[in-house]
This record gives sequence, C-alpha cells and structure tokens, in this order.
Amino acid sequence: MRKRKNRFMNAVALLAVFAILMAGCSGNGGGNGNEGNGGIADKGTAEATDMTTKEIGYPDSISYWVSLNPNVSATMKDYSEIAAYKEVEKQTGTKVTFQHPPTGQEKDQFNLMLASGSLPDVIEYQWNQAPKGVDSLIKEKRIIRLNELIEQHAPNLTKVLNDNPDFRKMVTTDEGNIYVMPFLLGDPLLSVFNGPVLREDWLKKLNLEVPTTISEWETVLTAFRDGDPNGNGEKDEIPYFFSIADTDLNSLFVGAWGITADFYQEDGKVKYGPIQPEYKEFLTLMAKWYKEGLIDRDYATTDGKLKDAKVTGNQLGSLSTYPGSGIGRYTDLMKESNPAFAVVGAPYPALEEGGQSIGQYAFPFSTHGAAISASAKNPEQIVKWLDLKYGEEGHLLFNFGIEGESYTLENGYPKYTDTILNNPDLPVTQAMAKYFIASWNGPMVQDKRYIEQYYKLDAQRNAQESWSEADHSKRMPPVTLTSEESSKASAIMNDVKTYRDEMINKFIMGGETLEGFDKYVETIKQMGIEEATSVQQSALDRFNKR
Repeated sequence: MRKRKNRFMNAVALLAVFAILMAGCSGNGGGNGNEGNGGIADKGTAEATDMTTKEIGYPDSISYWVSLNPNVSATMKDYSEIAAYKEVEKQTGTKVTFQHPPTGQEKDQFNLMLASGSLPDVIEYQWNQAPKGVDSLIKEKRIIRLNELIEQHAPNLTKVLNDNPDFRKMVTTDEGNIYVMPFLLGDPLLSVFNGPVLREDWLKKLNLEVPTTISEWETVLTAFRDGDPNGNGEKDEIPYFFSIADTDLNSLFVGAWGITADFYQEDGKVKYGPIQPEYKEFLTLMAKWYKEGLIDRDYATTDGKLKDAKVTGNQLGSLSTYPGSGIGRYTDLMKESNPAFAVVGAPYPALEEGGQSIGQYAFPFSTHGAAISASAKNPEQIVKWLDLKYGEEGHLLFNFGIEGESYTLENGYPKYTDTILNNPDLPVTQAMAKYFIASWNGPMVQDKRYIEQYYKLDAQRNAQESWSEADHSKRMPPVTLTSEESSKASAIMNDVKTYRDEMINKFIMGGETLEGFDKYVETIKQMGIEEATSVQQSALDRFNKR
C-alpha cells in the first residue's frame, strides 16, 4: 500500500512541476484572452503572469453533478464511495460532494438546474442534449471555456489531445471552444458494443448456420417458429424481439438498406432515414414478419424486465443486446436452469451475400464530459484535479481501481483480480462499480484492457468482432449545433420522433397499411424535417472544416 501511495504522490508532484512549466511556456502566448475563461485576467498582465507561473494546489472541495449509474446505486449511495474517488480524495485532500439527479429525470433536472442559475462547480453530462448548444451556454456564462485552463493546468489531457488530433477536433466546438474534460474511447475496440444475438443451441438443434443476410434471417426465424427448438412440443418460441430503441441505436435490419433510423450522412450529404424509400422496404419486411409470427407480438409493451423473463424462460430466439449485460449476464443466469443455453453474435445482416450493413458505432467522443460552471470560484484548481484521471496513475485508478485489491500488474498489464471477475457476492458490473468507472463513462480515457477482461466469454469477444465488420462510414460524427439551430432542431425533432414511433408501430402491427407511407412522409415533412436536416447539414459542414 505504501509503495502504491508513494508512486501516486510522485506522479502528482511531477504533474505539478509539469503544470508550472506548461504555464510558464504558455502564459504570454496568443489566444482569446479571457473570453469565457471564468474571470482569469487578460494574458500579458502582471496578475495573469503571476497566476499562471506559480504553482496552484488542489481545491479544498468541489460540488459535482452527475447521473447515478445503476451499478453504483445497487450497493452504494453515491460516487464518493467508489474506491477510485476515495483514493483521489486521500491523495489530494479534495472533498467532493456528489449531486445525483433522480434516475430517469436527468434531462429534466439538468434543464431546471440551468434555468435556476444555481449551478454546482462541475456538471458531468451528455452535452449534445443541452438546450441551445454548448457555445451558447458559454456565452450565457453557465459554463466556461476550458482551452486556456487545459493548456496551463492539465498537462495530461493536453498530451492526449496533442497525440490524437481527431480527439481535439471532436472535443472542440465550431466556435473553437473546448467545453468539457471529455470521456474518450481509447481504442476502436471500445466503439462497437451492441448487435444481433441468437440462441446458438437452437441453431445447432435445427441444423442452422448463423445468418448473414436478410433472407437467411427469415429462414432462421421461421425455423425457430416451426421447429420446436426447445423440444417441449409446445412451439411457444418467440423468434425475434423487435425494439424501436434498438433500431435507433444499431440499425439492425434497417441498416441492410444502407440507411439508419435517424440522421445519417452519405458522401457528406445528410439524410433522415425514416422518410427514405428504403425505409418503406424495411417496414414492409417487419410488417410481414410480425404478421407471420416471427416478431414478438407484444414487443411494444415489453419492458426490460419482461424481455429478460422471455430470454431466461427459453422463449426468445434472437434480439439486439450487449456483450456484458446481454450475452454475459444471460449466460450466467441460465447456468443452473438450462446448462445447454448458449448465444452467438451474428454479423449485421446484408441484403445480399457479400454485402454490408450499417451497424452500431460510437465515436471516440460522444459529447459526454465534465464541464465547469461559471460560478466555480477555483476553475484552475478544478481543472488540475480533473486532469489527474488522464495521467498514468489516474488512468489505472479509474479503469482498474486499487492495485493489490481490484487488479495486479502482470508484465505491465493491469489484470483484474477475483474481487472483480469472480466475486461471490456481486455481478461483475457491480463489483467493478465499487472500484472504478470504466464500465460506464466519465472524464477519462477508457482503456481497451478493461473490455478485454470484461468480455470473459468467447461468445462475447466473437460477437464484438462480428459486429465490428459492419459499415460505420455513414454515421453522423459528434457535430455541434448553434443556439438557434439547437432550439429549432429540438422543437422539430421532438414532434417528429413521437409521430415516427407511433407510425412505425402502426405499420408493423397492421394498424396502418404501407400504402399510407407517402402520407406519413409528407406529414413528417410538414413537421419541418427538411429544416432539421438542413441544420444537421450545416453542422456537419462546419465539423468537416475544423
């Protein structure tokens, strides 16, 4: 323990020295002066030189607003109980008071907090959901521009951004502002984490191969319906569970037509998938499958718990899910009741043999990160405190936890102990949450070695590999909307998505025939989808010019 503490303190000391050197080098450089930097004096003044060349300490306290991850709330009251945060408090002396909005009310609580003007020091959020856009929030002095503060007091993050120009491009707005200490995916392996899964034991019993095309999927689903894969003579199997939410995330099936269920871009031109002619073909197929009993009849009213019950009740043959909370969790849950239970990930299906489909993909930066409010009295110290997570020691701490407890170093590789991977009292995700935040997000660089160990089963690793073969080129990057664009797009898309989802269910379940698709498209156009598309196009054009 003493050895680990000494190494941490040495790292902190080195970072402090580095921060001084960085400040000395950049204190008189160019830039935008005090624009949006929370009250730091203009560069070049005696006060600014004083501030940027002397060492600063860590803050005594920080108020920190962030959503409460369910794996934390299962065993702890807030993030202050996570071992990584306890360790940072022990080493820096900074007391963090976490404020967690009620689960399910995060967006409403965020908007209320902004409207009230009473803001905590740090706000961690998915910022593409912020009203008016982040540049506007900086101008309105809700949050502050971080460019200069990062340059002067965050040597670790500065190195990450310098070493990865694409990261810097993504975290910088069209107006040149860096607004958060970002959550970054440190490897392409981390970008793909959802896709189609089938009951492998059912496939084997019915002598079927893993499907790769739409027609092969139809063959498999039909066999699941008719072939009695459970062998109980009841033929009560549900071949496929459809979900609008899954379609939004990963384009399962709709991606075979080269479109998505939201905005996508093709050769630099933005399009809205649900009004394309190809979307009618997708809906026609889903309606056919639903009528033939290949899709869960009750999909529209099936929540997460009921879906789990259908999987563990040996009813469901295929669905979209995750490697951890899906493949891994279901496999663990079925060990005793059905040892033969096995699932396999399938490639995103193409229309034809050798074709390619659009699949789920997350860009290295998805706009999630920790911003500093304009009311924070010590932004320099807060930036320095947050920057610890991007250094070597902090990186290990927030991805792997406490050395000797949650992980050990084996030839330089941080290997999780049985406390994490084989905890007799907790699922892996909850065991992880007691020590670190890598299994969800936060201001840090997520390490691929976390996922390499989290995926304990070959089925998980093979699924991720299969899903990664999909086309990701048409996915929209993390563009930034202006205040006017954000307000305009939100007003339009709230209505469009509500209507879209209502009509998808009607088309699939037979409440409306596909002859009404043209009228559906016209209605969405009347709602302003072309204007919303134009907004996305302008944002994409600006992003490409960064």
